[in-house]
Amino acid sequence: MQHIPDERDLRNLLLTISYDGRQFHGWQIQQNAYTVQEAFQTALTKIIGEGFDLKGCSRTDTGVHANMYCISLKTTHPIPPERLKAALNRWLPLSVAVNDCREVGTDFHARYSCKSKEYIYKIWNSEVRSPFLEGYALHYRYPLDEKLLNDASQAYVGRHDFTSFCTLDNREQGDLTRTVKAFSVTREGDMVIMRVEADGFLYNMVRIMVGTLLRVAQGKFRPDQIPEIIESRSRSCAGPTAQACGLYLNKVNY
Repeated sequence: MQHIPDERDLRNLLLTISYDGRQFHGWQIQQNAYTVQEAFQTALTKIIGEGFDLKGCSRTDTGVHANMYCISLKTTHPIPPERLKAALNRWLPLSVAVNDCREVGTDFHARYSCKSKEYIYKIWNSEVRSPFLEGYALHYRYPLDEKLLNDASQAYVGRHDFTSFCTLDNREQGDLTRTVKAFSVTREGDMVIMRVEADGFLYNMVRIMVGTLLRVAQGKFRPDQIPEIIESRSRSCAGPTAQACGLYLNKVNY
């Protein structure tokens, strides 16, 4: 359990980590499921005890990875940032690494101070699967025209109600409008990468966007049909939710 520290001598630290999501059920603490937050809190308790308050920049799903994930840590413990970074990298599982740790203002919040986030989705587009990418990219054996998909994806850009691209549960209530700042589909050999930046994301939003573009690739949706799907505000009109394995939280902007 977290304990909010005394306001006297309160420090706020920004930690930037990366993690392999295969063994985790996302970031946020859950009952009967191992999460990145649990692993992080366990390591942190060994180093500074229980007097801290921890906030993550985002909830991630089971099996989703992070090239960059940010945490704000409030504590009165005097440990210097570099020593904390080294100690955490000693106690954390090998699937999690702390890349940076620095002091920030006490009003900084890893989630609410965020201006935008960028996700990437990796698709291994080859007839033959890669044994080295199992759990790290979606294997899609059929042809993909990345230019066609890039053109179609531009309909996502802008401020829209993304109800059609959201799995509704108790975490998604109220306004489902988000601003997508950029979306691109590019190819590097057999690897197709979908990249999206937005001011915020709904539950499964990126994975449903990817699944919808794959329906375009299969000829089940027209390339110009995405605006209609957005306008419908109906989850049943969009494509399936793509597997978690190809999704990475890639960058967090403050």
